[in-house]
Amino acid sequence: MPKVLISDKLSAAAVEIFRSRGIETDVRTGLSPADLRAIIADYDGLAIRSATKVTRELLDAAPNLKVVGRAGIGVDNVDVKSATARGVVVMNTPHGNTITTAEHAIAMMFALARQIPDASASTKAGRWEKNRFMGVEVTGKTLGLIGCGNIGSIVAERGVGLRMKVIAYDPYLADKRALELGVEKVELDALLARADFISLHVPMTDQTRNILSRAALERAKPGVRIINCARGGLIDETALADLLRTGHVAGAALDVFETEPATESPLFNLDTVVCTPHLGAATAEAQENVALQVAEQMSDYLLSGAVTNAINMPSVSAEEAPRLKPYMELCRLLGSFAGQLSSAKEGVIRRVVIEYEGLAAQINHKPTTAAALAGVLAPMMDSVNMVNAPVAARERGIDVAETVHERDSEFQTLVRITIETSGQTRSIAGTLFAGSRPRIVEIKGIPVDAGFARHMLYVTNEDRPGFVGRFGALLAGAGINIATFHLGRAERGGDAICLVSLDEAVPTDVLAMVQTLPMVHQATP
Repeated sequence: MPKVLISDKLSAAAVEIFRSRGIETDVRTGLSPADLRAIIADYDGLAIRSATKVTRELLDAAPNLKVVGRAGIGVDNVDVKSATARGVVVMNTPHGNTITTAEHAIAMMFALARQIPDASASTKAGRWEKNRFMGVEVTGKTLGLIGCGNIGSIVAERGVGLRMKVIAYDPYLADKRALELGVEKVELDALLARADFISLHVPMTDQTRNILSRAALERAKPGVRIINCARGGLIDETALADLLRTGHVAGAALDVFETEPATESPLFNLDTVVCTPHLGAATAEAQENVALQVAEQMSDYLLSGAVTNAINMPSVSAEEAPRLKPYMELCRLLGSFAGQLSSAKEGVIRRVVIEYEGLAAQINHKPTTAAALAGVLAPMMDSVNMVNAPVAARERGIDVAETVHERDSEFQTLVRITIETSGQTRSIAGTLFAGSRPRIVEIKGIPVDAGFARHMLYVTNEDRPGFVGRFGALLAGAGINIATFHLGRAERGGDAICLVSLDEAVPTDVLAMVQTLPMVHQATP
């Protein structure tokens, strides 16, 4: 039974989702990093919000961990690179708090435009400073969005509804989507020059860090007002404070800061700044939504292999997971077989090609290709799985290609894996018998028909009389029982293949004797 630890506060309904699906669940919030490291080895899943830090040290102490689920969109508190290297899926919930965060950005814009926080404080203090708080309308103004994804697109729709002119800088925004939203796509410099309000909606990456640098802020339209409900570190806060003092920037509304909790900042003593303590997702609806969503996603993965909203792995929906599972197993087994053959002789793997025919051509290939790579790399590295295999292949300079054939196939479904090394090229093909049982149907272009077994011996030999007798007698003399025996050949008297499944592993000394038999070219367990 899978076991999940919830280390940050989630709703009782989320906890019940885990338990109702048969997952053992412990709720232990407020743990110190040391206390969390001391117990994490017992768990398959870790559900968190923003308080828990999933560091490399924590992952090193978690040999059984399979999935980390973040109830929220940001994964700044998760070392995704280390998790990927260890084969741990990292999931977030990008849609559960999108409306809440977008609404907060709009609220911050209005608060900034009408100086609502200062006006409220002044009025409560008994001062009636009506003439002091002269605001600006948003109607007719230009709203510039840096980022127009899940949250940014909602802000865009709200901005259009407020009769604002909305422009957006987002390299990933399709022209068709921009047209649907009523947004004009522009480059960053054009946005800076034109926008009366700038709202940021991008993740924190090396490319977006300090996207509003001092130089960028100086290029902005005089009197611009800036809203950031995305991530701290997107704005040079010192430069922003300086330009607020000069009046080049008329105001700023910030929900996020470079260092959080933000207990001090050069922005805090400025009347033109509105601040909130990272409240973008802080509504009852959003907190409940992301908690329920992460519980469902983690449960689906642990129980059925379905992958939703993963940061470091291709998605597999709950509906397609049962259908893909036998294909992924077929690809893993074929990859493992091919990888073992390739590691039998010296030669660096340069290229892996996965071909899909028949029904296999119609499936979601990203997870099956990842499974194939995991099998290929298993003989040469420890703890490889579908999560870290694609990364490991890239790090080793292995070119990976997928080929989908629409042609008619001899089999209802067929997957072929070809490995090119510095020495030679090998291929193996397989199918699913009765829709779910993996079978080998071809090795190096030679037809065979064999199932997979725990202990197998692959032999290439010359197709001449006497080989089968000598080979069988040698195994019998060693007390090794043959479970199944499969032969194939390219042509009479040419290269042949012998593939046998055995009741036990072949001892090293027996393998050496097989390798020295007359007519044997290669013998690989």
